[in-house]
This record gives sequence, structure tokens and C-alpha cells, in this order.
Amino acid sequence: MIIQNFLQNLIPWLLSSGIKIVLILIAAALINRVGKRFIAKMVVSGVKDGTKEGTEKRQKTLINIFSATLKIIIWLVAIMTILPEFGINVGPILAGAGILGVALGFGAQWMIRDFLAGLFIILENQYRVGDVVCLDSTCGLVEDIDLRKTILRDLDGTVHLISNGEVKKTSNLSKRFARVNLNVSVAYKENLDKVIEVLNRVGKELAEDPQWKDMIIKAPQALGVDNFAESAIIIKVLGETKALKQWDVSRELRKRIKIAFDKEGIEIPFPQISVWPRGKF
Repeated sequence: MIIQNFLQNLIPWLLSSGIKIVLILIAAALINRVGKRFIAKMVVSGVKDGTKEGTEKRQKTLINIFSATLKIIIWLVAIMTILPEFGINVGPILAGAGILGVALGFGAQWMIRDFLAGLFIILENQYRVGDVVCLDSTCGLVEDIDLRKTILRDLDGTVHLISNGEVKKTSNLSKRFARVNLNVSVAYKENLDKVIEVLNRVGKELAEDPQWKDMIIKAPQALGVDNFAESAIIIKVLGETKALKQWDVSRELRKRIKIAFDKEGIEIPFPQISVWPRGKF
């Protein structure tokens, strides 16, 4: 008898409220999908950032954030629309949510700080998904950003979740262009003009190499003597590369400098100790 009464009540509910719930869910899914496509289209057409690579990174970051925010709003509205179909009054829930929001505003100021910091990171384009950054003392590839946190993966593969509001200093290593910055040590006895000529030649050859020329904006060149060390003269070498290519170019440049110095007989010194014996043996 109970089951029969339940089924008699269930069927009309399914034909009325059940259909409404299904339609609400379908509408929410469609609005979310259409909204994501609209956001992607608007961001792609309206956001430019100097280089093609930089533009793609910024567009991807903004699309992810706006799409995630839209999804949360749509499904919250959908849930609040569905609850009355189960006989649940959403008025007290909304009132309670307002009171809870005020309480959280006083008790969770750090969360508000994170959201505000995340908003400024996005608006000021401080960094984007795909950039290599240092947030205070933590460095790595930006895998994801939202209004609350940034996710970095370092060279060891470790994932760091960093609250946006905790960051005091941001260093972006991959925005627009990067630099090769080498200190090359040679022995005091070497002819510096010859050393500089060899360094410039190696940098020019690297910049003209078909395998490397697309990564290099300005060929690495010796600027001159940078310092007198204890056992070596330090020569500064600078060049410009595309973003994130500085490490690859620097490694190849070091290798070529070593090969060229060996061929020219230029000594790369290493620390030495001179021992002067005293007394009788």
C-alpha cells in the first residue's frame, strides 16, 4: 500500500517537477558550453600581448579563469532553481548564506586577500599559464592560476600550491624575451683581444646556425672585462633569446666556447694553490 501510494505520487512529480529538473540541468549544461565558447571567442579576438607565444599564454589563462567562474555561477543558479522542486525553501538558505558570508568576511580575511591578489595578477598580466616564474623563493613552470592560488612545478617535478596573497615578490623569467648572461673566465696570461674575438665569433656562428637561429634574437657578444678574480679574468658575455630558450642557448654556447678555447689554446683556469716549503728537509 505504501509503495503504491509512493508510485502514485512519484509519477505526477516526475511528469512535472522531474521534467523541470531535467530541463534545468540540460539548460545549465548548454549555457555553460555556449558561454565557454563565447568567452574563448571574445578573449581570442580582444586580447593581444606582443608576441604570438605571449598572446597564447595570456589568452589561455584568461579563458580558464573566466570559464571556471562562469561554471560556478551557472551551477549555483541551477541548484537554487532545482531545490524548490524538492519542496526546499531557498529563502532561508540565501539568508543563511548572507550571514555566513559576513562571518567569513571577518574570520577569513586571508581568503579575500588571496582573491584580490589573484585579480591583480590577472589584470596586470604579471604571469600566465606556461610562464616560468619565481614567487619569492619558489621557482617553476606555471601550470595553473585561479583567483585563489598559483600552481608551480619545479625542475624536480615537485608541484607547489602557492596562495596568491602570500606572494611578496614575483619574478617572471619568460616574458617577451630572455638573456644569455655568462661570465667566462680566462687566465691572466691570455691575449684579451684574441679572447674577445673568439667569443664574438662563437656567438655569431651560434646565432647563424639553422638549428639555433630561430631561438636567438641578438647574438651573444663579449662586452669586455667584467672583473679581476683571484686566478682569472672574467669576461661578460650577453645575448638575447626568445622566452624560455635562454637555458638551451646558454648550454650550447658554453660547449662551443670550450671547444673553441681548446682549439685556440686559450686557458680556462681553475683554482690553484702554490706551496712554498720552508725549513730544512
